Amino acid sequence: MSRIVEIDNVTFHYRQHQQEPLLAVDRVSLQLEAGRHTAVLGRNGSGKSTLARLINALERPDNGTIVVAGMKTSDDSSVWDIRSTCGMVFQNPDNQIVGTTVEEDVAFGPENLGMEPSLIRISVDEALAKVGLSEQAQRPPHLLSGGQKQKLAIAGILAMKPRCLILDESTAMLDPVSRRDFMDLVQKLITDEGITVVNITHHMEEVLLADQVYVMDKGRIVLQGSPAEIFDQVEKIKELGLDVPVHMDIAWLLSKQLQQELKPLETATWEGAAAACLRMIEASSPEIAAKALATLKKDTEMNTGSDASRAEPNSSEAVITVKDLYYTYSKGTTMASEALHDVNFEICRGELFGIIGHSGSGKSTLIQHFNGLIRPQSGTVHVLGWSVSQNSDVKKIRQKAGLLFQYPEHQLFEETVFQDIAFGPKRMGLDTNEIDRRVLAAAEITGIDQDLLERSPFELSGGQKRRVAIAGILAMKPEILILDEPAAGLDPAGRDEILSYASQLREMGVTVILVSHSMEDIARLADRVLVLKNGSVHACGSPNEVFVDEDYLAQAGLSMPRARAFLHTMSNHLNGLQTDHYTPEAAVNELIRYRADQRQNQQEVK
Repeated sequence: MSRIVEIDNVTFHYRQHQQEPLLAVDRVSLQLEAGRHTAVLGRNGSGKSTLARLINALERPDNGTIVVAGMKTSDDSSVWDIRSTCGMVFQNPDNQIVGTTVEEDVAFGPENLGMEPSLIRISVDEALAKVGLSEQAQRPPHLLSGGQKQKLAIAGILAMKPRCLILDESTAMLDPVSRRDFMDLVQKLITDEGITVVNITHHMEEVLLADQVYVMDKGRIVLQGSPAEIFDQVEKIKELGLDVPVHMDIAWLLSKQLQQELKPLETATWEGAAAACLRMIEASSPEIAAKALATLKKDTEMNTGSDASRAEPNSSEAVITVKDLYYTYSKGTTMASEALHDVNFEICRGELFGIIGHSGSGKSTLIQHFNGLIRPQSGTVHVLGWSVSQNSDVKKIRQKAGLLFQYPEHQLFEETVFQDIAFGPKRMGLDTNEIDRRVLAAAEITGIDQDLLERSPFELSGGQKRRVAIAGILAMKPEILILDEPAAGLDPAGRDEILSYASQLREMGVTVILVSHSMEDIARLADRVLVLKNGSVHACGSPNEVFVDEDYLAQAGLSMPRARAFLHTMSNHLNGLQTDHYTPEAAVNELIRYRADQRQNQQEVK
């Protein structure tokens, strides 16, 4: 099989103003075979995206060579041919949208490649159909949801028919069904068209589709192999700040608790992990199962994700009330698009309220009503008793309800971190001493070191920028905090860190509203969940009430949390197993409880 990309001993530094160059890629060598699917894993800042930019000739190596389809990236005359060969979908779709309509944007690449107009028309239509945006062809891109914009960016690359497709967290803003459909499309492109795929991702389920995996840490390749070989090294992967697929994590945790050995590569598949769990449960001793159960019962809610152990919200007082809400973008024009339709619900004080739904379901439109960025066209929205339709009330609402947008680091603009965090309190007219106290308190909550406060926020890493953006909201001491996909694009450790702030604030009495495409995060954190489908309420209730019918969830572009789905598979073999658990730890707890109860019942019968 021929090689389409050859990287030989490549090193790359980013130049920094008045600072030492930052080492991003350190003596990396690898080869990509044509027509194969390669996944690249690593924490934020490990060098993954830089490696992708080097392959695409967006950056040039300081040392070493990169050859793409026989062309050196260091050769100026080959740059455009290399970029035509390797299409790259960036993490933030807004960075690569240029057209005034969806179809114009998709046509931009083919036009610049000099395609015949008739072929451009065919390529654009095919690309839009592949990503499910055919009906949006005439819409302006700025009217699309975040997930739809990501699909548009993907379509723009597919229309150029590249030989190699580089995906840099390109499914981060897609709902579970759209993500699955897109990965099905990727696999079809590999099989039918022989395209080469490089997928930089934090979604471990996607990695299982790859032929080979490279794991990066501090700019170097530290692990490589097949997905099964990589994920079989669970402890090493976790040490690197990454996750393994849920079914493998459950099997590994169960083996540790029951002191049972796993066979090499035994848990690589869903079915293999289920069989391994059944084998270990059957072989376990009653004494070890009972001891493990006693230990696991001490776990906190954050570790178990058991709905039964959730604390009750502070009160039943409604802090947000939405009644008969309708909203249409470009209303009264040919571009009219209904975003919300007859929406009714309440959010109670002190609860962590999850909002989920397919890309374009109206989630971001809805939450922008909560602080008056968007006003109801029909119906009412009241926040803390104030109406978002009244200008005099909106100012009061914005002092009490903080909104953190998708990619919150884009909300940073001041010269120093301290000034950025202090901006909100200053606008509230607080005195200097109170502002200082609030800035320091918010920095402590979000883990921002004191020595970073006088640095420019634009010199920080992605994770640090996100913490600063959150701190800027917390410094205003909001009663309500609204988070729109706060963990998008973060590695597992960074995701857990950001989401831990939401749990801390809920414990402090803040009402937290969390919008996410991660069913796992919503299921383990939320007290109640609102499901939107095409702008309407599809379901609303506790996680146990919402995550119960897989087919009903699929209708809204969603899926069952993986831990609960795995327990459902296990329940086909273990009669009486409870499936309402949403983390690997909780699933293992339930499996051990089942085994301990079974042993006790057997002894009672004897």
